[in-house]
Amino acid sequence: MRPTGRMHIGHYFGVLKNWVKLQEEYDCVFGVADWHALTTSFEDTENLTKNVVEMVMDWLGVGIDPEKCILMIQSLVPEHAELHLLFSMITPVGWLERNPVLKQQLQDMGLKEAVGYGHLGYPVLMASDILIYKANKVPVGEDQVPHIEITREIARRFNSLYREVFPEPQALLTESPRILGIDGRKMSKSLQNYISLSEPSEDVRRKVMSMFTDPEKVYKNDPGHPERCNVFSFHKATENENLLAIEDDCRRGKLGCVACKKDMAERMVRFLEKISPHRDRYVGKEKLVEEILFEGSRKARLRAQATLNEARRAMRIDYGGEGFSGK
Repeated sequence: MRPTGRMHIGHYFGVLKNWVKLQEEYDCVFGVADWHALTTSFEDTENLTKNVVEMVMDWLGVGIDPEKCILMIQSLVPEHAELHLLFSMITPVGWLERNPVLKQQLQDMGLKEAVGYGHLGYPVLMASDILIYKANKVPVGEDQVPHIEITREIARRFNSLYREVFPEPQALLTESPRILGIDGRKMSKSLQNYISLSEPSEDVRRKVMSMFTDPEKVYKNDPGHPERCNVFSFHKATENENLLAIEDDCRRGKLGCVACKKDMAERMVRFLEKISPHRDRYVGKEKLVEEILFEGSRKARLRAQATLNEARRAMRIDYGGEGFSGK
């Protein structure tokens, strides 16, 4: 995940909730992708270190356990960069130019064709992030599947050119509820329409009460359309035990939007307390978070070094080993 600072509930439903589950089922490596952050924000690095710590603090708060998985920082494992370089030698530019995710990013950012070398090649770096640990599964949303396919193509091409080193990882598609911002647009820090995992209770209440609801339900007694209401989507995502009753009362005009939002506000306060049971262990303990990341990066680097050495040998550039012997 790119370090953007404090996490919001969109991050929780989209990624973190699944990570907490996956660490119980798989040998997981969760990475802070600080190099990837530079692909689009290279001119603004002032808060990068702070953002890394705050983001990981939220990971830990919701239950990501460094005893069950590896937490690492990409730039503290330089083997990612070398493998990226090796992969870049065998990756056709056409693969990257056809990347639909890149095209969408350029459109969203208004960059048209003005794309940097690092931005164009970030799927190659992503492939390095994945394959340096010989990952078999990569948890992604559907929009990231093209990146996994590029990773598979790179692994396949490397194995064909040299020898079998890398697996062809599978996308582990994650189902997550569609959570929009409080204004009905995509939840984003830049739009200031989010609820953070560390949001003070009064701010949660204020934000929920300002949320957009069904535009056709003007008065309390008007019949509502829960499927069009953002507040109802929050009730659904937080698994409200009264969901069916809320839906029925809304459709019949028995439940007004103000009452519905008040109920949601109190539920959201309790929900945030529930999903961040370990927050107090890390709040104000930045040094502890840094130590966890340093130790995790050390563990990750041991794995990465072994894979990189194998790749070097396959390409016959391991001059301290097989390179000169030609074996």
